[in-house]
Amino acid sequence: VGILISLVFSIGATAVLSDLWGEEWTTLLLSFQVTAPYLHLGGVLLMTSLAWPIALHIFRMKSCMRRGVIVGVYLIILLTLYLLPLGLYSPCIKEKGTLGPAPALIGHRGAPMLAPENTLMSFEKAVEAGSDGLETDVTISYDGVPFLMHDHNLQRTTNVHEVFPNRTNTPAAMFTWSELEGLNAGSWFLSQNPFGTAGSLGQEERQRAGNQSVCSLQDFLQLAGQTHKLVIFDLYRPPYGHPYSNSWIQRTLDVLYNVSSIQSSQVLWLPSDLRSLVHQMDPDLQQTSGSRLPLEELQRNNVVKLNLPYSSMSADLISEYAAVNISTNLYVISQPWLYSLAWCSGVHSVTTNAPQLLRTLNSPLLLMSPEEYNLMWILTDVISFVLVISIFYFHRWRERGLAFCSDREIKLSNSSYSQIKTEMGNICSVSSSNRQTEKMVNLATVTQP
Repeated sequence: VGILISLVFSIGATAVLSDLWGEEWTTLLLSFQVTAPYLHLGGVLLMTSLAWPIALHIFRMKSCMRRGVIVGVYLIILLTLYLLPLGLYSPCIKEKGTLGPAPALIGHRGAPMLAPENTLMSFEKAVEAGSDGLETDVTISYDGVPFLMHDHNLQRTTNVHEVFPNRTNTPAAMFTWSELEGLNAGSWFLSQNPFGTAGSLGQEERQRAGNQSVCSLQDFLQLAGQTHKLVIFDLYRPPYGHPYSNSWIQRTLDVLYNVSSIQSSQVLWLPSDLRSLVHQMDPDLQQTSGSRLPLEELQRNNVVKLNLPYSSMSADLISEYAAVNISTNLYVISQPWLYSLAWCSGVHSVTTNAPQLLRTLNSPLLLMSPEEYNLMWILTDVISFVLVISIFYFHRWRERGLAFCSDREIKLSNSSYSQIKTEMGNICSVSSSNRQTEKMVNLATVTQP
């Protein structure tokens, strides 16, 4: 009953974790493409070190069956580790000279580790960190002003609960621009410290971060135009009943053309609504798809770039799209190992929370040629095999030597005991004869007259 309950609980827990953290399983599998060579090396070293205690105990066992089972299991695991590289794949194991340029960096809502997301300060920090592009989210205010906000309401990133306590759950698009301008969009960054990096800011920067306001699309595009950065943004359609619920795309294009200095070629146009019409209006916009569609459909819609989650990473897929001049951007990649994997896979750009960190990488964390990897693999296995055989042979020789010495000591002990027993018997016999002689003498003396 206990085993059955444990089994049911384990299956249920695994199902829940898979549902809640499905993307993390993908991340784990991707991590093996970078760490597998080192995990193989560590696994072989661990099993080699276990050869000492295993050999020590199996040669002291009396049961041949138990000895055979333990040795068999150990050898199967060891052999599996030896041959494991045959089934491993890593795009970072490639011929020298075939590594492409480092993926361009697109700041995810700016540089959210250094400043409050989707604020002007955040995008300025991303530019200072060397980002090649800027990513954001655009919503249309009730009076038609496009502004930057990722969430559908204002609770998380503004002080709306203080200024408009009765409207905390109201969609962000239902506020006028004058109302939005009166909100603080930076104090939450200092109090919540979402990335644990707020403490690294100086006093002046902390003060500036705490006084940030909601950023308009116009200011965002002006900064990108002046610094010659690419831009990509999700465009949210206003809810039903909004004055611009049917003209949100045109309103965004009006800002793009009339009140900003950015060039159309700098814009990765992500919204899929009315894509063909937008392309006819401005062919210079870089049409970008957020979905993996058939090549024919992508080409028919004039798509030149894919914007996909990093879990879609595949060197073959990226190469297939690149062959028809469709580049790939992956999001959100902020870890050096994941960026290294994207680099080796041929990704053209990544959206990141940490442009200041990834910009410092001069090469992937793992990069070796197949010849170098095969040499490392074979040397590791050969050295391990020699050590394991030597350890088992040493313990076999040692236990046989101890057994031989033990048998000899037992024989010597038995011989000594026999000799002592014989001598003690002789002594006892002599002693008994003497006592009998003494008794006879005494008796004769008593019987004399």
